[in-house]
Amino acid sequence: MVTDRREFLKSTMAGALAATAAAGVTRAHAQGAQQASPKGTKIKPGPRDVLLVVDVQNDFIPGGALAVKEGDAIVPLVNQLAAGFEHVILTQDWHTPGHISFASSHPGKKPFETTQLAYGTQVLWPDHCVQGTPGADLHKDLKIPHGELIIRKGYRKQMDSYSAFFEADGKTTTGLSGYVKDRGFRQVYLVGLATDFCVCWSALDARKVGLGASVIEDACRGIDTNGSLGKAWEQMTKVGVKRIRSTDIAV
Repeated sequence: MVTDRREFLKSTMAGALAATAAAGVTRAHAQGAQQASPKGTKIKPGPRDVLLVVDVQNDFIPGGALAVKEGDAIVPLVNQLAAGFEHVILTQDWHTPGHISFASSHPGKKPFETTQLAYGTQVLWPDHCVQGTPGADLHKDLKIPHGELIIRKGYRKQMDSYSAFFEADGKTTTGLSGYVKDRGFRQVYLVGLATDFCVCWSALDARKVGLGASVIEDACRGIDTNGSLGKAWEQMTKVGVKRIRSTDIAV
């Protein structure tokens, strides 16, 4: 699965620099068919369900260093959904200064180019979500006082992390898989930023560790560079991730 994701990064980021110059990395997320609950029924979150709020941070919203178009527009919906879940976990990208995933750490490289590291292909990003900076903070309007855990990822200077469960090598854990198993959770519902990167990789790894996974499409936004959003949905569907909307949840 990690190999597939590396190929995904190579193919989707090959044209990203040109696309960024033309239209920015923040294209509107693509619309597609949904995999909803059976007609006439709604999903009622229970004690074995957990909402995973992925990277709703200042650097990923308009005006941030790595902005996702309309990234801030999901915040009211995320708050509404979170109120209907007993259990909520949030994630934060939490990079060191000079992180290996930053283009600025690689002389001669530009943002959105790639390089080869020990664990595979690495997209080189603008500096973002640096520990202790305002860009790394959760969005100010995110109101989830009953959130039970914040998982920080990408804090290992020599390794990136998209997934809430594993670092970019696909082996080094963030600790989340052990936590959800100890808590007895069975199903994870995902919202946040960005659909085709951190949300996707988190959903894939939720399946990898034996959890059911559903992505609430309208409570996410994607980057969608060079077809990355469609490819992400294809990967998620292949491993059994469900594609639903907020209207499928009874909140």
